[in-house]
Amino acid sequence: MVKEVLVGLNCRPGHLYVDGTVGEGGHAAAILDRTAPDGELWGLDQDLAVLQTATARLAHHTSRFRLYNFSYTQIGNILEEEGQPGLDGILLDLGLSSQQLQQSRRGFSFMGDEPLDMRFNPQEGETAAHLLNTWPVAALERIFWEYGEEPRARKLAHLVAQIRRRTPFSTTQQLVRVINQALGPGRRSRGRLHPATRVFQALRIAVNRELEQLDAFLSQAPAWLLPGGRLVIISYHSLEDRQVKQRLAAWEKAGVMRRLTRKPLTPTAAEVARNPRARSAKLRTAEKIS
Repeated sequence: MVKEVLVGLNCRPGHLYVDGTVGEGGHAAAILDRTAPDGELWGLDQDLAVLQTATARLAHHTSRFRLYNFSYTQIGNILEEEGQPGLDGILLDLGLSSQQLQQSRRGFSFMGDEPLDMRFNPQEGETAAHLLNTWPVAALERIFWEYGEEPRARKLAHLVAQIRRRTPFSTTQQLVRVINQALGPGRRSRGRLHPATRVFQALRIAVNRELEQLDAFLSQAPAWLLPGGRLVIISYHSLEDRQVKQRLAAWEKAGVMRRLTRKPLTPTAAEVARNPRARSAKLRTAEKIS
C-alpha cells in the first residue's frame, strides 16, 4: 500500500519522517523518493539483519536517512538526542518482512523446519521454545485464546504441556505436528487459514510483547508529531487494529488528533494478487491538530 502510505503521510520535500518498522526499506525508499531533494527519513527496526538490508537498499539516498536498531517505542529518545522538536510524519507497518519469513531461520513461518525463536531482536528476550517449554498451562491457553483467537486453546495448551514433559519443543515442525494433533491435520478455520496460523501469530505476539509495544507507542505518538504531522499505521490482525482504532477515536474526542480514515483502507485486488500476505492489511491515518 505504498501509494496510500505516501498520501497518508502527506510526504513533501524539506520535511522529516520516521518509518518505525523500516524492515527491508520498501516504504522508506518510496518516502525518500517523494521527499527529494531535501526530505529526511529516520528508520527504526529491532531486527539488525533486515536493517542491514535496508541500509544497502537506501544507500543511493546518501545523507538523507539514518537507521537505528531500536524499537519504535524509542522514537522520543532519538528526538531528544538529535535535538529535534518533532516529526512531520510517522509510519508503522506492523507486518513481518519477507526476509524474516523466508530467510531469518527464526521460526516465524510454519512452512519449513526452523528453530522456534520468533524474536525480532535475537539478542533480547525469551524464545518461543522457552515459552512453550516453561509457561504454565493457563498462560499458554490465555495467549492462544487472546493473541491467536484460537477457539480450541485449552485443548492445545494441555497437549503442549503433556508432550513437553517427554520432548521439549525446539523446532517449528514439532509444534506444527502438535497443532495438527490437537486441531486436526489439514483442517481450515475461517476460510483459507492453515490450522497453525493463529497459534504462530499468538506465540510471536507473546515473545515480542507486540501489543504492549504498540500500546506504549500510542501513549506517546502525538507528542512526537509537529502540528499538522501525520500518523499512518498498517495492522494485520484484529487485536492491533482494535487498539489503533480505539486510540485514534479517543485522540479525536480529546481534540488532539483528527482521524483522516474513518474506515481503514485495504489493499486492492491487484495488490493482493501480487502479495497475498497483504490481504489482511488495514491502514489508518490521523493528523495532529494545530
